[in-house]
Amino acid sequence: MPLTKHINSLLVSIFFFLSLSSFAQELPDQPIPPRLVVDYAGVLNRSEINHLEQKLLAFNDTTSNQIAVVIIKSLNGLNKEVYADRLGEKWGVGRKGKDNGILILIKPKRGNESGQVRISVGYGLEGAVPDALTKRIIDQEMIPYFKNNDYFTGLDRGTDVIMALSTGEFTADEYAANSGSSWTGMIVPLVVIIIIFMLMRRNSRKYYSTGGQQLPFWTALWLGSTMSRHGQSGSWNSFNSGSGGFGGGFSGFGGGSFGGGGAGGSW
Repeated sequence: MPLTKHINSLLVSIFFFLSLSSFAQELPDQPIPPRLVVDYAGVLNRSEINHLEQKLLAFNDTTSNQIAVVIIKSLNGLNKEVYADRLGEKWGVGRKGKDNGILILIKPKRGNESGQVRISVGYGLEGAVPDALTKRIIDQEMIPYFKNNDYFTGLDRGTDVIMALSTGEFTADEYAANSGSSWTGMIVPLVVIIIIFMLMRRNSRKYYSTGGQQLPFWTALWLGSTMSRHGQSGSWNSFNSGSGGFGGGFSGFGGGSFGGGGAGGSW
């Protein structure tokens, strides 16, 4: 009996090893040289890829957090959660010991096949980018654009929010409270209120001065709006430019791990 049990355990181990080997073959190897944006499906043009690559590279160099975007033609029979988590493990997205990597996996809609997206979050960022919020990002920032085959805008907006959350630009609660509308859209009601208030005072003060020079009302309002945008520009906006201050290219992933954090969606 002990011999039979030993043989059974050995057979199970062999089967498990073969299953892992077969599974690993379903996942693509890291590109050489390494990149943060990999489009195997050809849905992004060169300019769009470069924009996303440079933004994510600047984010990597500034914070050490890593966000990888991988667009594939097929899930090869796997579900998107397993595919994304294991691909993140295989490539080592994030830093070893910090596990501060995020992998965005997209399988575009083709024919009768639905489109699939998964955001897998490494252990180290699960607190800053929790599962429920990841689902909101997918549903509100990404899929509406993916439905129109605008993969670039969905990825651009989605990565902006992820970067802002992971660096503390705004909290998970703040995003959850305001994610029903765009962040830029939140400014419009405030501007309208300011305009109404200032128009009510126009009879007593028609012009508004700055630096000893008088400016018409609408010029002063435009100037104030411009200064406000500059003053409130989030730190993630600095990641949009790939020029100046950063290295020549992405040096590679650091060995991060994934444990099932994140969310997915389809359209």
